[in-house]
Amino acid sequence: MNCSPFSIATLLLLAFAQEASAAAPSSASSSAEPLSAAAAGFVQYDPAKVMGPDSCTKCHENEMLAWRETPHFATFETLHRMPEAKAIADRLGLRSVKRNDECTKCHFTMQEENGRDRVIAGVSCESCHGAGRDWIEMHADYGGPTITKALESPEHRAARIEQSIAAGMNNPANLYLVARQCLACHTSPNERLVNVGGHAAGTPEFELVAWSQGKVRHNFLHTGGTANTPSSPERLRVMYIVGVLADLEASLRATAAASEQANFGVAAAQRAARQKRRLYEISQLVENPHVAAAMEAALGARLKLNNREALLAAANEIGRQAYEFAATADGAKLAAIDPLLPTPAQYK
Repeated sequence: MNCSPFSIATLLLLAFAQEASAAAPSSASSSAEPLSAAAAGFVQYDPAKVMGPDSCTKCHENEMLAWRETPHFATFETLHRMPEAKAIADRLGLRSVKRNDECTKCHFTMQEENGRDRVIAGVSCESCHGAGRDWIEMHADYGGPTITKALESPEHRAARIEQSIAAGMNNPANLYLVARQCLACHTSPNERLVNVGGHAAGTPEFELVAWSQGKVRHNFLHTGGTANTPSSPERLRVMYIVGVLADLEASLRATAAASEQANFGVAAAQRAARQKRRLYEISQLVENPHVAAAMEAALGARLKLNNREALLAAANEIGRQAYEFAATADGAKLAAIDPLLPTPAQYK
């Protein structure tokens, strides 16, 4: 029997779809407020609102030092010199790696200056946390000019985070807000870039825990900036599930964007199929209404060409459930998924 890659990606699910549907409730809803449109799916920052990495240094000096040791920082000086990058640009008819949206969207930070967007850094703070102009002051306000972070009340902290998110910050208090930014580029959601330029169709081996807890980790929050501490097991469990949900959402969006059965669409569909299987594994180990609702949405979207509306609807629902899961999940109750988590030896 000869099957196209799209058919194979769909068939990978049929073996467990019936069991998954029986295990998951037919519907699930959150008691929280409805998720805003900005909290589902990748949000591209506005270069006119970018402050630049230096604007974060005053309060986050050690985080900045950690960032300077990462590939995210190094790409500013190295990417445009790589023969592979130049070859991709040539195939796309682009004159400069640093002067076109297809490359700069994922590999650099852009800032508007005198009416023109220019590259100012590699993948930096605002690439992941959002352009800071509208939220940076409230993010640094702990309750008044004489109130330090250590003296901030829990009520003020909760309000500050909520207001910062509403103003456009991707605050890691909700892991999904940052995870969706990672996956927006690590799934390479640009058909022309892949099919014409020959760019890789994302990073197939990307997994949120392994890729965020190694070289790029900058977790100084709980030590007052003194130590880059590993995340707790409870947070890692939530992070793993959020990563699978965000990866599935991004893969479905990429599959929906495919217009032809070629490298981009095939890779996106196969990746979505892998993430569906991982989500099913999770759903068999934990009982959670948001995981169940995301599983139901995923099973209802066939991985095929010309199915854009259904795929995007599923992606939107999975994004909403991922946000609510990240906001409400208790990692202490998720120990059953520990065998699925990467070990520190596997961190990138």
